[in-house]
Amino acid sequence: MSIRSEKVGGVIRELLAEIMRPIASELRAGLLTVTSVRVSPDLKHARVYVSAYGGKATTTDVIEYLDNNKRKIRSELAHKMTIRAVPDLQFFRDDTLDEMDAIHSLLDSVKKDEH
Repeated sequence: MSIRSEKVGGVIRELLAEIMRPIASELRAGLLTVTSVRVSPDLKHARVYVSAYGGKATTTDVIEYLDNNKRKIRSELAHKMTIRAVPDLQFFRDDTLDEMDAIHSLLDSVKKDEH
């Protein structure tokens, strides 16, 4: 990934976090986090990784909502950015924390077996 696409990804991540605050409240998603944004080298596509914890809505529900409202979100993003063309947004579930929980569970079970 180029330095420019990394910088654009960072800006998009910060702005999407602002845009998603009211969405998290509306969906009762608890802690809704934009964990990372990966922008293609030509800046036409952005993969947005999202996680939701502690709320009534699952990450899958949140992703579905974001996909259904992608045009509105992209429009809000365009008003906040100073870039010629806002990348097309694709939303994905970030399951890093789920994987960490699974690893911790495995380690705990190994510790219990040793004793």
